[in-house]
Amino acid sequence: MSAEQNKEFVRRYFAALSGKDKTPGLVDEYVADSDPELKQHIAYAESAFPRYELIAEDVIAEGDRVVVRSFLRAVHKGEWMGIAATGKQVTMPFIIIYRIADGKIVQHWMQGDTVGLMRQLTGAAEAQPSSG
Repeated sequence: MSAEQNKEFVRRYFAALSGKDKTPGLVDEYVADSDPELKQHIAYAESAFPRYELIAEDVIAEGDRVVVRSFLRAVHKGEWMGIAATGKQVTMPFIIIYRIADGKIVQHWMQGDTVGLMRQLTGAAEAQPSSG
């Protein structure tokens, strides 16, 4: 697939998952068995943030790689990293790189603002330096 076709594939993937139940069957349509970590991450996030939305802000591709600058928007309805459901609406920016082969995601790399997400869930504010 060309870089443009890979970008379109990732856009379809985001649209297929965003705001919907992320069933194993749906995820399997887009993610190859070679990337079990992504499948596990999606299932874990879905259990804590059911029907979370994925909003792509930039989609950039070269060869078999697609980079997406995006954010997740969700309501916290299940346990996440030891934090019981809070019912809070949260957003988390992240950047993810997908490697596409044979019409599926075969590998990924992701960096997200998990510290910011935890602050939203716990209400913890950034520590302020003391003045004195």
